[in-house]
Amino acid sequence: MQIHLVIPGLIWPGASLVAPAAGIELPALARLLGLGRREHRDFEPLDLQLARLFGLGTGSSGDPLPLAALRRLGESAPVAPDPGGDWLCADPVNLSFAREHLLLNDFPADELGDDDVCALIAALNDHFADLGRFEACTPTRWYLRLAAPTRARLFPLHDVIGRPIRQFLPEGDDARRWQRTMNEVQVLLHNHPLNQAREAAGRRPANSLWFWGAGMLETAPAATLPAVQAAEPLARGMARAAGAEAVTPDLAAALREDTVVVLDTLLHPARQLDLDGWRSNLTMLERDWIAPLAGALGDGRVQKLTLTAPGDRGTFELVVRAGERWKFWRKPLAFDALLKSLTPAAPSLPAEPVTDPGPAPR
Repeated sequence: MQIHLVIPGLIWPGASLVAPAAGIELPALARLLGLGRREHRDFEPLDLQLARLFGLGTGSSGDPLPLAALRRLGESAPVAPDPGGDWLCADPVNLSFAREHLLLNDFPADELGDDDVCALIAALNDHFADLGRFEACTPTRWYLRLAAPTRARLFPLHDVIGRPIRQFLPEGDDARRWQRTMNEVQVLLHNHPLNQAREAAGRRPANSLWFWGAGMLETAPAATLPAVQAAEPLARGMARAAGAEAVTPDLAAALREDTVVVLDTLLHPARQLDLDGWRSNLTMLERDWIAPLAGALGDGRVQKLTLTAPGDRGTFELVVRAGERWKFWRKPLAFDALLKSLTPAAPSLPAEPVTDPGPAPR
């Protein structure tokens, strides 16, 4: 029995100088960290790690992964993989000025109502019928099925949140077309009565879309995978593309067969630097997953536990085997201490120049 946990967001972003896990009791995680083999690898995007885990390549021509098509495939109402279909994620965002910068921020799941979404999607389809067909699977996950493929380089939404968008505008082939389309979308949404009413009521308008994830979904050979559990639609779509059906994470089911479990509850608070939310979810992760799996290693129900934590500075991986539970001399390693060991050292200040005093007086 083997369990592989993939926990993006477990490693707090490196730009912060806080001690994020200080004071949290995580005895099971500390014990596993002390027992297992630890490795910290170079940075690799989460989507590439998931694709490799599920046996998916990056396309025969070396093109980027079709993340929009894969995420759409992972929605609760999936579409059949269509090698001839091109999709874009077209997620609603809010643009606001901060000094001279135009910053982008996303929406939490409960900020846009279903009626709001339906009205905006209808307006987009009326105005951009030649571009393709817009649809919304949730209030925050929108899609555009393109009428014609695009070769533009489009940046994932999570790379842009909280940053000036001018650093992430479309590049490469079709770049000008998509920059022009983004401007037209902003004008349409800004002038829409619904957004005008939101602003008048002091609520953030959905005044732009962020397009990303271009590419066609190639038919992949069915991979031999263990059971897959995931809630996030991109991971579910990758599993489906590889011939496996991903189900909602469930510990009891995971303990019945070899299972890959993608737990993403820490990812959003880590990206948003929401320390309180991250700490709360980390406590639940210890209670609901780490402690029971440590117990299953202890009584031999699990022979191998792998924990992979992709982060913004690299990927941390822990491998613990059941036989290592007898190594009592290995002391627990506090999770906060691990995070400190992964944080780059602060750059040292240059030393004060030494002034030559000249020859000593005689």
